[in-house]
Amino acid sequence: MKKDTSWEEVAGWYGELVEETADTYHSQVILPHLLRLLPPKRGERWLDIGCGTGFFTRAMANSGALITGIDASREMIAQARTRGDKNADYRLASADKLTMFAAGTFDTVTIILALQNIEDLGGTVAEAARVLKPDGRLAVVLNHPAFRIPRASGWEWTDDKKIQSRRVDRYLSDAKIKIIAHPGENNSPYTISFHRPLQSYFKALHKSGLAVTRLEEWISHRRGPKGKTFLALETARKEIPLFLFFEARQI
Repeated sequence: MKKDTSWEEVAGWYGELVEETADTYHSQVILPHLLRLLPPKRGERWLDIGCGTGFFTRAMANSGALITGIDASREMIAQARTRGDKNADYRLASADKLTMFAAGTFDTVTIILALQNIEDLGGTVAEAARVLKPDGRLAVVLNHPAFRIPRASGWEWTDDKKIQSRRVDRYLSDAKIKIIAHPGENNSPYTISFHRPLQSYFKALHKSGLAVTRLEEWISHRRGPKGKTFLALETARKEIPLFLFFEARQI
């Protein structure tokens, strides 16, 4: 993975969105599920790859775990350090080159909404596996790759059938996709997302000696407006997950 990052120019906007907005998927969906599935224990060593501004890193550190967050964006790391936590340490590092950590260092490695933004999938998973203790776990959260494909999926309302459905134009092909931060603005900064089918993630895990031990799919918390379409919108919300979680351990 290159040393520079497409997230550098959007770090300020992203920090405001995640850290200062109450009704986000981060705070209302992902964090509650993570704390339910992965309650940190005091004294455990955790690594948060692609930590961004440290939103999830701090939440885990608040439980007493000793957690290190790494990110390739200098500005993201600066924000994370400013917000700070005594149990959290932040370092500028590339996800596929964790040379500052010895093998078998961490009880848990998390990659939360970040693996889809990292080009070197195999190298990142291999490094995560290397720094895990033999009984450690890797926890990954993704925008669901089967239903949320940038520029190739979306919600659709069918008026004659009165149903809300999810359109998917393509799935099996890998894609490198530019995401405009502020659509409609001239010279808007952008980020890069990497769509991959599920088999790509599972192959990368297997190649690094890891196997999935738990998997969940999470829906949105945001309910549609009351009215004639409410039941159809609720059915779609409850049936089509937006996020995928999996835990993997050494085989």
